[in-house]
Amino acid sequence: MIEILQWTTLIASGAAALSRIPNLVRRKNRSIFYALVLLTLAILLSIRGPYMAIDALLGGVNVANLLLRFIIFGAIFFLALRIAAGFGDSRGVQLIRGRTGMLALGLISAVLVVCFVLMDTSGSSAGLVEVAGKNQQNALLVEYYGAAGRAYPAYVCLAILPGMLRAIRSPLPALLRASAALLAAGSIAIPLSLLFPVVPPGLGFLRFAINYAAILCFVVGLALIWLASGLAARKHRLLSGERR
Repeated sequence: MIEILQWTTLIASGAAALSRIPNLVRRKNRSIFYALVLLTLAILLSIRGPYMAIDALLGGVNVANLLLRFIIFGAIFFLALRIAAGFGDSRGVQLIRGRTGMLALGLISAVLVVCFVLMDTSGSSAGLVEVAGKNQQNALLVEYYGAAGRAYPAYVCLAILPGMLRAIRSPLPALLRASAALLAAGSIAIPLSLLFPVVPPGLGFLRFAINYAAILCFVVGLALIWLASGLAARKHRLLSGERR
C-alpha cells in the first residue's frame, strides 16, 4: 500500500513537471517547473530501491539522504513562494523570502549538516533506520536530524497557510478556491510531521500517508490553478472574438 502511494505520487509529480515544459520553453513561470522537478527527485529518493542505488553511487554513506533534505528545502521554497505570490499573499512571500525566512533556512540547514557529520552514516540505509540502530548517540542524532529536516518545510507551509485560508473564503472562481483548499490541506499536513516522533511504531504507516497526501494536495492544487488559468484565457479569447 505504501509503495503504491509512493509510486503514484512520483508519477503525479513527474507528470505535472512534464506538463510545464511548454511554459519553460516560453520562459513563463519557470520557477514552478524547477520546483516540480526538485519535488519529483525528492519523491524518487524517498523510495527505497532508487535511494539505495543512488546512495551506492555516492559512496554508500547516506549522502543521498542529506541531498534529499536539501532538495525538499528547495522544492518547498520555490513552490510556496510561487503559490503565495499567485494568490497575492505578500505577507507569506515576505516570511519565506525575507530576513526571517532566510534566517530560518540558514539555521535549520546548519543543524542538519552538523547532525549528519556527527553521525556514523556508513552503510546505505533508507530512512536511516539502520544508522539509528547502531548506537544510542546515533539514534539521538537521527532524531535531531529528522526534526531539522521537517522543520523548514513546516515553517514555509505555516507561512502560506493564512493566505490559502483567505483565498478559500474569497470571491475567487470555484476552481481557484478548490485549489486553495487543497493547498491549505497540504500546508496543514506537512507541519503535522513534527509530531512524528510521538507516533507509536504500530501506526508508522501514518507518517508515509501524511507526507505523500500532502504532496498530492500540492500537485493537484497546482493543477487546478493551471486549469483555471487555461479556462480563463479561453473565455477571454471567446469574448474578444465576439466583440469583433
